[in-house]
Amino acid sequence: MEAELGKIQAARSLGREMPRMGNVRAMEPRDIPAVSSMFTRIFRKREQDASPELQNYVETIFFGSPLYAPEHGSIVYDDGSGSIGSAILALPMEFTVNGRRTVAKLLCAFMSEGKAGAVGAACLARAMRATRQDMCFSDNSSPVSADHWVAGGGVVLPIQSLDWRRSFRPFKAWGLTVGRQVRPLRSPILSKPLALADRLLRRRRPRTKPDPVAGCTTHAIDPAAFVDLAEPMLQRFSVRPVWSRSEFDWLVMVARLNTPLGNLLCREVRDESGRVIGAYLYFGKAGERATVLNVVCEAGREFDVTAQMFHALDAEGYALAVGSSQPFLMNAISRQRWLSFHHRGYFCMVTRHADLKDAAQRNDIYVGGLASESWSRLLTDF
Repeated sequence: MEAELGKIQAARSLGREMPRMGNVRAMEPRDIPAVSSMFTRIFRKREQDASPELQNYVETIFFGSPLYAPEHGSIVYDDGSGSIGSAILALPMEFTVNGRRTVAKLLCAFMSEGKAGAVGAACLARAMRATRQDMCFSDNSSPVSADHWVAGGGVVLPIQSLDWRRSFRPFKAWGLTVGRQVRPLRSPILSKPLALADRLLRRRRPRTKPDPVAGCTTHAIDPAAFVDLAEPMLQRFSVRPVWSRSEFDWLVMVARLNTPLGNLLCREVRDESGRVIGAYLYFGKAGERATVLNVVCEAGREFDVTAQMFHALDAEGYALAVGSSQPFLMNAISRQRWLSFHHRGYFCMVTRHADLKDAAQRNDIYVGGLASESWSRLLTDF
């Protein structure tokens, strides 16, 4: 969710002019109706109370994690009269940083309303400054927000701020992408001519199809098995998700609630000797789009794993695949034909720990989609 801070400098000026009667505190279950309705008004532009479904989802996501504790969760500005004028929705994620464990905060939405909300936004922004945070990050911040992250002592990671898109059936992929804004293009009437155009293109230009990797094979596995394969392959990163069994299982459970993205699937990649050299976790919407959350591999096998992944996704019939960029995969992914990069939103981080900040700036960090917002219904629903 784009964490739009708005005009925080103006808010700070307001804060100096107006007495502060309220306070910043942890969000409580009783705040869910007010915060959910604020979300609806600000991000969906609908002047109505939040639906019960949205309220239930907010409770599930922001109070249901096995890592949840008030100090690791969402915060609100209570103006002292029982009204919530601003809020930050945050989700705890456990990371290991140079061998020590820390519970990070993933910021999912920053919102405020009115003058009181502007004052509250300034107070909430101060609470997120680097000197007060072990690790706090957002993977979808606006330009204004990114500037304030940096002003608060944070960093912006440019590569992680990009999405890649690989088209397998370019005409159908175009229809799916543009159809998000132009509803008539979603019509099934157009699907047949687009499919025909793709068949002709793929026949005339066989290189549209990703080549398989000699000796490599792809096998379906249960998503629950991904964490066991990923753990040894992520050891090379100083900063990476811990993914305890309880947290990982919870993340898989809530990710599966995002049915508009399709089914949550997992594949492993084996080499000619039968050894697993990589794995990837993704949403698959049959005949349309694969949304890749995480790719892991043995060091040095990036080309093999990504090339085999694209070959397998094409063979499964998807029109396109999308995913978030990771520095260690950029060289391998960039070799693909019919691939482009798009700015998704700024990946920003603040921390009071110098070694974590240094690791992030050196790209010695792995986050990936399951440890970000890519699976959340707040991005695609309600």
